[in-house]
Amino acid sequence: MEKWKVRLDTTAFTRDQFPERDIAEFAVAGRSNVGKSSLVNRLLGAKLAHVGATPGKTRSINFYRVETPLGPFMLVDLPGYGYASRSKKERRQWSSLIEAYITSREAPDLILHLADFRHGLTANDRELQDWISGMGLSMLVVFTKGDKISKGARKGALYKYIQSGLKSVDVPIVTSAEKGDGIAELKGFLEGFLSTLSGPGEN
Repeated sequence: MEKWKVRLDTTAFTRDQFPERDIAEFAVAGRSNVGKSSLVNRLLGAKLAHVGATPGKTRSINFYRVETPLGPFMLVDLPGYGYASRSKKERRQWSSLIEAYITSREAPDLILHLADFRHGLTANDRELQDWISGMGLSMLVVFTKGDKISKGARKGALYKYIQSGLKSVDVPIVTSAEKGDGIAELKGFLEGFLSTLSGPGEN
């Protein structure tokens, strides 16, 4: 698989800083401390997203322009949600920013919903799933930290999570940013999904 060319396009703290939508967009959403920045860096093959020791550190929406053999797309890194120690004001600001991204411009073509493989979907995750599906948006569940569960137990754990009910356009992909598990599969899925789009926002 050919390496992607990636650059940080825009860092937005407010809705008026969002770039104009002119190519396909895939957004990454996940609970704080789910390993989102680590996965984004591993997926893009570059240390662009800040990985901090404090959950909920990312307060902006970062737009990464990705060039692939099948054309370009924007990977949009959304702030983590559901981190309890942040003030209510901060959580409201983050929620408003994410909602503005989803609703105030052309919606993303796909949302990658990251969830910790050790825990499955939490109450916050299910709230996000209901919100996204309620807007009719496509969503793929991507499990992080898959290396924390033995390879022999992963298939059974995945089956259990699927049986418990989740919303995903395809079978969830189990990844590990640390070991690189599932990264090639995720890249292949995104390139395949990109090939089905005839233009920005068109499925």
